[in-house]
Amino acid sequence: MTAWRLEVFDELGSTSDLCTARARAGEAAGLAVLALKQTAGRGSRGRSWQAPEGNLNLSVLLRPVRPLAETGMFALLAGLAVAEALEQFFAPPTRLKWPNDVLIGDAKLAGVLIDAAPAENRLDWLVIGIGVNLRAAPEIEGRRTTSLAAHGVSLSAQQMAEAVLARLGAWQEAPAADIRAAWLERAHPVGSAMRIQAGGRLLEGVFAGLSALGELLLRNKDRIDTINTGEVLLERSLIR
Repeated sequence: MTAWRLEVFDELGSTSDLCTARARAGEAAGLAVLALKQTAGRGSRGRSWQAPEGNLNLSVLLRPVRPLAETGMFALLAGLAVAEALEQFFAPPTRLKWPNDVLIGDAKLAGVLIDAAPAENRLDWLVIGIGVNLRAAPEIEGRRTTSLAAHGVSLSAQQMAEAVLARLGAWQEAPAADIRAAWLERAHPVGSAMRIQAGGRLLEGVFAGLSALGELLLRNKDRIDTINTGEVLLERSLIR
């Protein structure tokens, strides 16, 4: 299990930006950066990530030994770590949405951002950024959001960070098949109707599971599409 070196800052622009800079400078794996206030957070697909004071802003630096093709497994691994950490505090049941969201009901509670640098057929370094709405739920256009506080759960960022780091360490070297199986147990059921916005296309079908590399499988009649990037829209929800 990783021995994390947790650094806590009162305020940062972006925890992931700091971790990435340190990675490029040769920092060893195991660095964890927690900002009690984040002013320039980044979300997926170039979006900004709003982080009111009191929410979790955490990034970690890894230098994985996994093949480059398994990079996508880390978003699944991080989602699992967040869901399991929350269970320790009797939080409401969560659900995982491919590839990087943690939900309560159909509202987004947490998100994951992956930054990585390849080195031939492996990863040189990988930074996992994790944001969790502990105290407040920022508005996201077209999305429902929620916070733990809205469900009567009060947690400090430090408490949540320590719980997430423990679960990240536990999953970090697990076989990809184990990560995939555990993720599927917490996700939208196989057979769920969904649409995927991917590469300028809107694909429709039903969820058919995950590939060996953590890609989403979408069944449309007799065809199964393998999706390695995109946004999932679950039927009867406002999630994008």
